Amino acid sequence: RSSYKIMTSTEITIRSVQHYMYCPHRWGLLEIDRAWAENVFVTKANLLHERVHDPERHYTARGRKVFTSVPVYNDLEAYNLYGVTDCLELTEDSQGISIDERKASCQICIVEYKPTRPKKKEYHEEDLMQVFAQKICVDYVFGGDCDAVLYYADVKKRVPLPVKENFTEYDQRLRQMLAEMRDFLEKGMIPAIPKGQKCGGCSMRDLCMPSIKKIESVRTEIEKIGK
Repeated sequence: RSSYKIMTSTEITIRSVQHYMYCPHRWGLLEIDRAWAENVFVTKANLLHERVHDPERHYTARGRKVFTSVPVYNDLEAYNLYGVTDCLELTEDSQGISIDERKASCQICIVEYKPTRPKKKEYHEEDLMQVFAQKICVDYVFGGDCDAVLYYADVKKRVPLPVKENFTEYDQRLRQMLAEMRDFLEKGMIPAIPKGQKCGGCSMRDLCMPSIKKIESVRTEIEKIGK
């Protein structure tokens, strides 16, 4: 994209879309309050992505050309998104697009790596929307209409995502979320904790809701301070 544009909307990272859907309050602590904490779930995900995100790791597997750690963006005003994909796979397809005019046309597929598969469903909605945001950027940069899958490391299985079939619905949801996120960012306001939010596995739990020590005696506590 060679045309120069003056953007008026705040840039948003693709990853923060997933954070916002998981919990808007947690996203606010990360993006506005700049707080962060790790737990075992975050550590496992980071280790997995370290293995995947290697800019020099481009190879061919099962007839597909694989590119890892690919930077992508979409600077249209409604999106203004940027980030890095875990993996892009290119498969020769006469109905696909030409990345390089000297080579055959191909179909692009986004592969997003996750450490563990959900127990009761195929995928989490926040992961789906994170990948859909990637699709918005990949399609913008390369053209075409890419596919997308989630790869779960614990079961070594791919799950296709309906990013084409439900494009209009997801696109509306994404645009609405981005507008909400920019509103909070511009106001510097951290969203409230959603009702019914499940916080057991969240790495930010202690920062978000620090436990309060039970005080048996106010007098005793005051005496401790004075010592």
